[in-house]
Amino acid sequence: MLSDILMQNLEKYASARIVMVDEATTKNIAYAIFAISFFVMIYFITKQARENRSASIDQHAPKIAGSDELLGGAKNPEQFDEPDDDALEQMAELLGEDED
Repeated sequence: MLSDILMQNLEKYASARIVMVDEATTKNIAYAIFAISFFVMIYFITKQARENRSASIDQHAPKIAGSDELLGGAKNPEQFDEPDDDALEQMAELLGEDED
């Protein structure tokens, strides 16, 4: 009779201990997953910050003559083939030929 009671208590204690070990293991696994996800998140944030910083530095670097590309052109380049009367008068003034 006493041995039966001891066996029942031992079984209860053993099952309770197994549940406690499972809870602790689950908690440790959850903490490990949180820690890993935290460090992965920090890695991606710092990587993006480095890329943004280098892009900003490149974008705001001083311009050197000849290194930049000029896009586009004249909308109607044929208009410059023959000068109009106003342009001829201005050129004559600049060259000093208007004084004649």
